[in-house]
Amino acid sequence: MSTLPCTLSEIRLHPVKSCGGFSVSESLLIETGLDLDRAWMVVDAHGDMLTQRELPRMALVAASMRRGDLALRAPGMLALHLSLKAVEAPTRVQVWDDTVAAYDMGALAGQWFSDFLGTKGLRLVRFDPEQKRLSDRQWTGAIEAENAFADGFPLLVTSTASLAELNRRLALAGQAAVDLARFRPNLVLDGLPAAHDEDHVDTLEIEAEGGPVVLKLVKPCARCTIPDVDPATAAQGHAVTDALAAYRADARVNGGLTFGMNAVIVSGVDAVLRPGAAVKATLAF
Repeated sequence: MSTLPCTLSEIRLHPVKSCGGFSVSESLLIETGLDLDRAWMVVDAHGDMLTQRELPRMALVAASMRRGDLALRAPGMLALHLSLKAVEAPTRVQVWDDTVAAYDMGALAGQWFSDFLGTKGLRLVRFDPEQKRLSDRQWTGAIEAENAFADGFPLLVTSTASLAELNRRLALAGQAAVDLARFRPNLVLDGLPAAHDEDHVDTLEIEAEGGPVVLKLVKPCARCTIPDVDPATAAQGHAVTDALAAYRADARVNGGLTFGMNAVIVSGVDAVLRPGAAVKATLAF
């Protein structure tokens, strides 16, 4: 197997599933991926997950961490501050096909999301760390990969080269460039020789405090409508899907339009990742 040297150029957290994310200067790797990534989720009155697919205005909810709390801000709303150390009543919620244990974050948080998103009965929940929600073993094989509220895998990996190729195609079609916020990755690689080289990577070895982190890239990430939601305005379009349709249909996921690779953790839990870290990508062939 051959290897490609590259760099971890950006680390991104998305504390509330399908709400705004942000770059961080370091992140602790835990069993479910990056610490506090997709640790909270908005659900309806029945406990079913909600995302930008149903409520694109979720893109306008901006998150930040400071002094032990999660701060959520949205246009026209006072900031909602949630202690990282506090939860309220235990509950059960649905994330895709999984019914999992979680904690309700209380009436104030639920009303905040209901008011902003214009939908009655919403609740904000936090993943129960005692819950074990596993990725599909069809893709992970012998690796038992845990998740919080991510769609199905602990980490999502993309590259700057892949974004550059997409933006080249968007420009040729007379469309505005997009940034990686639309694709909601956790780890962004820089220095891969060609667009979508991550498709062909078997493992990533990332320098980290506490020893190297080894990830296995297991499944192409098939894209829904969320990349066509403008994170700055929540306006919905179709330019990104149209561009991907011209060159990113992937037989491995039944012809789905893919961008990025889902990854699982081989080793390195409790290591601290930082942007700028050297990465060794081992190709799958």
